[in-house]
Amino acid sequence: MEITVKTLDGSDAGSVTLSDEIFGLEPRADILHRCVTWQLSRRQAGTHRTKGRSEINRTSKKMYKQKGTGNARHGAASAPQFRGGGRAFGPVVRSHAIELPKKVRALALKHALSSKVKAEQIVVLDKVSLADPKTKGLKERFAQLGWASVLIVDGSEVEQNVALAARNLPYVDVLPIQGINVYDILRRDTLVLTKAAVDALEARFK
Repeated sequence: MEITVKTLDGSDAGSVTLSDEIFGLEPRADILHRCVTWQLSRRQAGTHRTKGRSEINRTSKKMYKQKGTGNARHGAASAPQFRGGGRAFGPVVRSHAIELPKKVRALALKHALSSKVKAEQIVVLDKVSLADPKTKGLKERFAQLGWASVLIVDGSEVEQNVALAARNLPYVDVLPIQGINVYDILRRDTLVLTKAAVDALEARFK
């Protein structure tokens, strides 16, 4: 499919052909959901932990005599049912990561890109560069273009001035092509690719 290439000032800079094998698929919500779940599960720290009854530092003296009180038989105050006792079946340090095949991950990225094309939320720029790393100037340009929530994907390296200017803008992410991922594509309203990013994607899935 043919798409017009824009500049950061909003003017036209020719056109580029997007591959239907990458940008022309019918998006599948199940594949996108699986990939987003896989990404978010890998981000979880898994450092939550509680103490069990064997780790509680409480006296092991018998709480009360075995018979005659009418209460249940107990020998330690560290049991889970007592205040200050250990936690029964509490969380432990572990990894929350799940497995997802590489082919499914690659397919999910294609479907995420295709979903942006289908929703007409994709823009191809000639390049992304600024003379000065000024957040105010970049914010004004985005306002003129109507971008409020945007993901910008550049080539192998992000231009330094753009990275500095955009890092203090909420709902604006700037990534090199190596960092493109399904979750960031879907959570922003507009996907902006440079020509270098488009070439890199086509070379990656060739």
